[in-house]
Amino acid sequence: MLVDSFGRVATDLRVSLTDRCNLRCAYCMPPEGLDWLPKPDLLTAEEIVRLVAIGVERLGITEVRYTGGEPLLRRELVEIVAAAARLAPRPQVSLTTNGIGLARLAAPLAEAGLDRVNVSLDTLDPDVFVRLAHRDRLRDVLDGLAAAERAGLTPVKINAVLMRGINEHEAVPLLRFSLDHGYELRFIEQMPLDAQHGWRRENMITADEILGLLKGSFDLTEDDPRHRGSAPAELFLVNGGPARVGVIGSVTRPFCGSCDRVRLTADGQIRNCLFATEESDLRTALRSGASDEDLAARWVAAVRGKKPGHGIDDPSFLQPSRPMSAIGG
Repeated sequence: MLVDSFGRVATDLRVSLTDRCNLRCAYCMPPEGLDWLPKPDLLTAEEIVRLVAIGVERLGITEVRYTGGEPLLRRELVEIVAAAARLAPRPQVSLTTNGIGLARLAAPLAEAGLDRVNVSLDTLDPDVFVRLAHRDRLRDVLDGLAAAERAGLTPVKINAVLMRGINEHEAVPLLRFSLDHGYELRFIEQMPLDAQHGWRRENMITADEILGLLKGSFDLTEDDPRHRGSAPAELFLVNGGPARVGVIGSVTRPFCGSCDRVRLTADGQIRNCLFATEESDLRTALRSGASDEDLAARWVAAVRGKKPGHGIDDPSFLQPSRPMSAIGG
């Protein structure tokens, strides 16, 4: 198993399929975009499938989530999902996406074996969407959510980031929208993972603030903590339930002690944390003819060195050089 020196077991694998994205969200990258990874540096579909199989069949991975950048931009996505769904033991297979293109791909992905999706949606206002993402694509995202629901990729989850002075007034409308459509909403604190390195704690809408914004319009009661397990979201019953809303306080309410995640970047690096400053290279060994046993051993060694926490509150904290789009969510 993938066990670190603190006894945590990694069972949740996040696989970045590309660093490219068709939005330019302000908390991730500048309006002009970034220098994308050269294609030869990216893992091929076959390499991704092989590494995921090693993780599931040899190392105890039970959930595989494909991320980006924007994973829907990966041409072989349906085939990659299908390969994961065929593994034994079968992992849960999910996808985190901005939703653009999901209207077209939801049904093929469901047929391939995808279990569910998380869709990023920070606003219901078309003008605010353009301000945040620098693209006029809100309608595409909403159509993608509806298509995912129709395809049975449920529960359809929405991830929302609130930014001060831009969209914090939409906390209540976003929750009402989610309740009306049967989606599960998760608010996420803005994290220091932007390419511009412009994140400032004082500009972040905290978990406490998010709950304060919601409690003026909804009755929120804490869900049974046993339902949370190692999940990052604190869950709250809305108006007595059964609907729930989640708040992921990655910065102010860190959940590092129960973290069960490990990440594989689009260029074949193992990362133990979103905020890690070190990576372990599997791609070079993979392309040099390493056996599955050797790759598994390298992976085990990489996870063993996982640090106790992300250290954002430590004065020595350094923001990772890679932005979120290059790490994978």
